Amino acid sequence: MPRTVRTRVAIVGAGPAGLLLSHLLADAGIESVVLDRRSRSEIESTIRAGILEQETVRVLSESRASDRVLTVGNRHDGIELRFDGEGHRIDFPALVGRSVWLYPQHEVLKDLIAARLAAGQDLRFETAVAGVGDVETDRPWVTATAADGEELRIEAEFVVGADGSRSVVRPAVTGSSTGGYFREYPFAWFGILCEAPPSADELIYSNSPEGFALISQRSATIQRMYFQCNPDADPDALSEAEIWDTLQARVPGTSLATGPIVQRDVLRFRSFVAHELRHGRAVLVGDAAHTVPPTGAKGMNLAVADVVLLDRALRALLLENDTRLIDAFAEIALTRIWKAQHFSWWMTSMLHTAADATEFDQRRQVGELRSVVESEAGRTFLAEAYTGWPHESVTS
Repeated sequence: MPRTVRTRVAIVGAGPAGLLLSHLLADAGIESVVLDRRSRSEIESTIRAGILEQETVRVLSESRASDRVLTVGNRHDGIELRFDGEGHRIDFPALVGRSVWLYPQHEVLKDLIAARLAAGQDLRFETAVAGVGDVETDRPWVTATAADGEELRIEAEFVVGADGSRSVVRPAVTGSSTGGYFREYPFAWFGILCEAPPSADELIYSNSPEGFALISQRSATIQRMYFQCNPDADPDALSEAEIWDTLQARVPGTSLATGPIVQRDVLRFRSFVAHELRHGRAVLVGDAAHTVPPTGAKGMNLAVADVVLLDRALRALLLENDTRLIDAFAEIALTRIWKAQHFSWWMTSMLHTAADATEFDQRRQVGELRSVVESEAGRTFLAEAYTGWPHESVTS
């Protein structure tokens, strides 16, 4: 017989969404159990992008989930759009009074894990969830197997699927593991991590005749860079010299700081929004609910926005027996999600070159870029979306 564990909220997934939710709920005295099939070291060492919106930074710092986001993270007040051999800076504070922070996701996860364990959180790594049931009642459950083979049954008042794009909770909400709106893009990013100093003070998004490139950062000694490639590209097919030649050709006007490449991968572009975000006493947040192309830097920020809404809704439900916020959760969350989907699609379409693009398409694309950078309204739209909409704007 499985061992039964009782809690108020069962959270599947120890990513940013699941861990932050457990942290916020604990402040209200709502206990939770967090389950993840991965080990702690795997979670903390998987390197992901790290552009945080100002509202995300505020939530992390004010909730005491992370102090390092402000002491170690780097504030960026703009990005550069480069095309036709020219750079055009988008000045975020001047346009919208906000900034973004460069703070990689794995560092956020280190902070959250440390904070939750220090607070006595029931956080179970290497625990594979097998099923979710009775979500239409007020006593849903989750079954799982621990690393030592012990079978568990987590009985809760609410189940949260924060377990990524291959969510095992999703079928309990949407009726299937793939139920949602989906788009796959005909290109990908060839990404590298390299040992080198930063090549620029801020991120460069470059549209060139050779194709798209993004010059990003990670730290004073490790950098992240990408260039557009075929989704089926072999990350090991190019030599280091070929990779640097490709990147340099796509960022005319900037001499890239080069160094040993310590990691390379191909990142496919997909957009997804689940048909349903909530069913009964189960809900989806983060990548379990939606994914976006990385061009607009929205992934983790959307997850945090989901969690802020859900935290309020669960406090009302579990502490006051008030169902109004949880009933409105999906509609409110989807407002922001679809805005972020549009922005991510727009940035991706504006900056990347389709394989079948004609000369007309390429010239039209440059015209679009000029329409953005040469107009205060265009620059403001980009800055507003990139730095993120205030959380309050989707709760009113």
